[in-house]
Amino acid sequence: MNILDVLQQSGGIGTMAKELGINESVAEAGAAALLPAILGGFKKTTQAQPSGLEGLGGLLGQLGGGGLLDSVLGSQPTPVEQGNQVLGQIFGSKEVSRTVAAGAEQQTGIGSDVLKKMLPVVAMMVAGYMAKQGGDSADSGGGIGGLIGGLLGGGSKASSGGLGGLGSLLDLNGDGNPLDDIIGMAGKLVR
Repeated sequence: MNILDVLQQSGGIGTMAKELGINESVAEAGAAALLPAILGGFKKTTQAQPSGLEGLGGLLGQLGGGGLLDSVLGSQPTPVEQGNQVLGQIFGSKEVSRTVAAGAEQQTGIGSDVLKKMLPVVAMMVAGYMAKQGGDSADSGGGIGGLIGGLLGGGSKASSGGLGGLGSLLDLNGDGNPLDDIIGMAGKLVR
């Protein structure tokens, strides 16, 4: 099962669609277009952490852990400022978020204004899901390490982790490095 299926089955896509006043199929298409950049951002963040995966586990906990997913799924409006904090950690600047939204707009035809609203919500769902799967704690390095290794490592880890093509989702051109795909996308948009 890939991450998009997980977000769909958890009710996250439907909740986001209702909150934004858009059709659920539009929300799913938008999320599918945004996910590779978000997952690539998490991979880059993991590689930049001095303690690797455990450092990312701690970071997810600081950002809200599994509660991020719960916040999206709850009955209250989603606190998007938390999603913007997640984006700040994985992308580093609002300019990257804008570039990601513009790239997704070209890919889907969905307006970038809608995609910009979706971006922090999708980031919260992914971060919350990773934190829940990893046990929400930096001490459970094995749990979050195994999950993110499976999410980001590709190859056999991704398929044995039951997350299917998630590793390949990150790597758009199949060269083993998803970051070059994101940077390439950003380069095309900044003329």
